[in-house]
Amino acid sequence: MNSSIADLRQNYTLGGLAKADVDANPIKQFQIWFQQALDAELLEPNAMTLATATADGKPTARIVLLKGVSDNGFVFYTNYQSQKGKQLIANPYGALVFLWKELERQVRIEGKVEQLSIQESDTYFYSRPRASQLGALASAQSQVIASRELLDQKLVDLQTQYQNDDTIPRPEYWGGFRVIPNRIEFWQGRPSRLHDRLVYNLQDDSSWEITRLAP
Repeated sequence: MNSSIADLRQNYTLGGLAKADVDANPIKQFQIWFQQALDAELLEPNAMTLATATADGKPTARIVLLKGVSDNGFVFYTNYQSQKGKQLIANPYGALVFLWKELERQVRIEGKVEQLSIQESDTYFYSRPRASQLGALASAQSQVIASRELLDQKLVDLQTQYQNDDTIPRPEYWGGFRVIPNRIEFWQGRPSRLHDRLVYNLQDDSSWEITRLAP
């Protein structure tokens, strides 16, 4: 098995990445690449790895879904009492990784994290399907539960409780986070593992400096 894993390799040949070809603003460059991922009809191009750490620096990572991007940062939603929610509140820094393997591309984002306003979280919560709203109420995310049956029964109970209500209240423990980037790296696969890596670093005057890294 180990020798088989070691033999796995892919030669990347789809394209290159030059400083002359990218936007001076990394958010705009991300939006260009994201649109190309959408146009390529990739499966869940908004799926991203979110890395967080405890206050004493122990890291964890998981996949979450991007739900918005602007000059203000990258937005996702979760249960604030989940493992990632607690870690981000205690240590408000995070990292994101997008992998679009069909395009031989990767984007890495690092920065400070802030909670969204109540209004922003409300707006997104009430745009979700009713079943997803109920799911947020039913799940004490990251907490130990005795069985799947108890979770399913809680959902049934909530469906009954709110069956005559047009609006399901957003729980206070559920809402959004925004990753405010200070570093964004764009990676394009190239042959012989000599990949292209362009990194944007935020400067004191709020401009971005672009540098090339060795692969």
